[in-house]
Amino acid sequence: MNRQGTLEKLVIKAYESPNYSGQPVAEFAAFINPSEITLNYEMEYDSAQGSGTTSSRMSFKKQKPGDLTLTFFIDGTGASGKTVDVQQEVERFQTATGYNGAIHRPNYLKVAWGTLQVKRCVLKSVSIAYKLFTPDGVPLRAVISATFTDNADDQTRVAMAQDQSPDLTHKRIVRAGDNLPALCSEIYKDPFYYLEVARFNRIDDFRNLTPGVSIIFPPLEK
Repeated sequence: MNRQGTLEKLVIKAYESPNYSGQPVAEFAAFINPSEITLNYEMEYDSAQGSGTTSSRMSFKKQKPGDLTLTFFIDGTGASGKTVDVQQEVERFQTATGYNGAIHRPNYLKVAWGTLQVKRCVLKSVSIAYKLFTPDGVPLRAVISATFTDNADDQTRVAMAQDQSPDLTHKRIVRAGDNLPALCSEIYKDPFYYLEVARFNRIDDFRNLTPGVSIIFPPLEK
């Protein structure tokens, strides 16, 4: 629940476009929210080990796409206060997260719940276990365990990582009182790059920056 006590449902929205534009083509909302959420991240390193040495220097290479695992159940017994068709809800989940013949691949997904950051991802794996049946074999309860993997584009990943390395391009919106040497000191750890930044942005008067204007700070060799 949120701070006002309103139930926040887990929502999965499906898109056909890799940039998640347009309206969702399908949507799944859980009636009973997950009992468990697991986030997994893996770092990849290059190990540089010299001949005859007993240890290696682990040089960071990249962070691999992370996984989000959700476990929740669909209840058709009415115990939750609302009776649902379990098989129909499972099919809705499969339609939203699974293969889409129009794009010849699984849908692109956005997963959101409560205060968790909206995750752009694709379905990696899913396990569906039917736990309870009527005498004639109609499922009354299903437990879904689904793993989604990151599918953010490079620009989004850099923004989410809040990478502040000086060898990356940065963009700043000028605020009242800002000056170019101070901004260069913040980004490059050296205020004397202001002339190169001014030249790159074609700024004639670096002492009087206009609030609201965007300034690009390109990667600079030191």
